[in-house]
Amino acid sequence: MEVYQGGLNGKTKRNVELPPGLWKKVLLGAVILLVVGFGMTTFYTVEEQEEAAILTFGKYTSTQESSGLHFKLPYPIQQVVKVPANLTQKIHIGYREEGGKITPVEEEALMITGDEYIVSADAVVEWKIANVRDYLYNIEEPEKFLRNSASAAIRSVMGSTKLDYAITEGKTVIQAEVKKKLEEIQDQYNTGIQIIDLKFQDIEPPEGQVQEAFKNVTNAREEKNTKINQAQKYVNDRLPKARGEAQALIENAEAQKKSRILNAEGDVAKFNAVYNEYVKNPAVTSDRLILETLERILPNAKIVITDGGSDTVNYLPLNELMGKSSSAKQGTNGTQQTESTGTNEGGSGQ
Repeated sequence: MEVYQGGLNGKTKRNVELPPGLWKKVLLGAVILLVVGFGMTTFYTVEEQEEAAILTFGKYTSTQESSGLHFKLPYPIQQVVKVPANLTQKIHIGYREEGGKITPVEEEALMITGDEYIVSADAVVEWKIANVRDYLYNIEEPEKFLRNSASAAIRSVMGSTKLDYAITEGKTVIQAEVKKKLEEIQDQYNTGIQIIDLKFQDIEPPEGQVQEAFKNVTNAREEKNTKINQAQKYVNDRLPKARGEAQALIENAEAQKKSRILNAEGDVAKFNAVYNEYVKNPAVTSDRLILETLERILPNAKIVITDGGSDTVNYLPLNELMGKSSSAKQGTNGTQQTESTGTNEGGSGQ
């Protein structure tokens, strides 16, 4: 090896000899470094929440889903791109949250409702990577695409919803519609993103006088619903009682109706029986009816029935006889006979 050394009289040429075997050592060291470099790019590790996309000469070939240590061809033949596919992630629409501090983003939160009012809507979208290949190579900046598509879905649903409904009982329904529309967008563009959930934090008018006015409207509506519930409670309490009372009156009337019908039928049957006997022997029936009528209208009268067919006056000491035999007759028929004079001719009293 030639080395030039400077001096007062110019450069002088001097031969320097290298240690024997140096080139071999340098070559061996280069080979070792090359082997180590290849070896380090041959093995890779996948964490529990990760999945790895395998690229061969820059083209996607497969996905490694299991965690642990894995083998691949050395760089630059194969490369590995890892993504947190098994981790549920969140994006915020309408605000940002960093270090426990919330910062509103009005350009995302403010939107117009179906009845042309301005409303502020904040939402949280939970998502995860469902297909590593689609997530990496079908769209550029997938998280930005997800944020834009979520904002578009919210604005689309809000644009067909009235403000009064959106800020009161329609929040749950709107959430479901926005989530469905957002899922449709991801499927349409094959983003490889799975929507886990979407929840609104706030749906309210912008701050200021408008918000205060809507709070008053909301309070009035809640008071209205409270009074309606109280009235319904009163109805639920009184209506069964009134129905029970009405049913009791109906049943009582039915019972009276049946009782009167049965009594009338009994009277008719009794009359028919008397009438049938009267037809057979009118005189006997007439006499019996007269006697029964006399007993009913003159319960304390003394009635004596004699045969008036004789021309002579019959004398019979009925008072003495009745006094003597009153106790015996009371034991036999349970009634006390009293005295009365008269005759019965032809079935009629005289």
